Amino acid sequence: MSTTGRRVGRPRAQQRPDSGLTPREELLEAAAELFTTRGYAATTTRAVAERAGMRQATMYHYVAGKEELLAGLLESTVAPSLVLAHRLLDDPTVSAEVRLWQLCRSDVELLCGGPHNLGALYLLPEVRTEAFAGFRRVRSDLKDAYGRLLAATKECGALGEGELALRTDLVFGLIEGVILIHRSDPGRAPEVFAAATADAALRIAGIPERPAG
Repeated sequence: MSTTGRRVGRPRAQQRPDSGLTPREELLEAAAELFTTRGYAATTTRAVAERAGMRQATMYHYVAGKEELLAGLLESTVAPSLVLAHRLLDDPTVSAEVRLWQLCRSDVELLCGGPHNLGALYLLPEVRTEAFAGFRRVRSDLKDAYGRLLAATKECGALGEGELALRTDLVFGLIEGVILIHRSDPGRAPEVFAAATADAALRIAGIPERPAG
């Protein structure tokens, strides 16, 4: 019996160079490519397994199926930003305006910086089902963190609850909306695009220019 906590896999369908990834990570990478190029509904579990270099039966040793892969990919687009948001919220040494800008920029870089436009998967109708409640919960927590940073800025601190909620919706919508622009022009440099989007988010918040710091 294994004592490492990792299940022992079945033989590979084909020998491939060591990628440094675990089998589950290889399946996620294969799913990311196929879901964003062929489409989620058109991609079979067999295709994912073959793209990862393993048999379909072997794939089920690591994941339950397509839903688990999609959920994992979706959560990978929000979880790092939520970690950063919590760190920024706990850092009183930097102005809220600077922290908001940093979160916006980093979030856009995460959404646009990878080889696959994973943010486009948000638009799938399947994401509204119960199987993806975990992703929606993390996304909601991230949106809440945006709202708390907005409330901490001088420009938004005195806003009423309804107006603050509207500003939060608009800023968060702008950040997530980059997935559509990125899909139409994937060659844009993510870091330049991210900084410009963060600047625009601040203007929505009523902050006229990027704060120093």
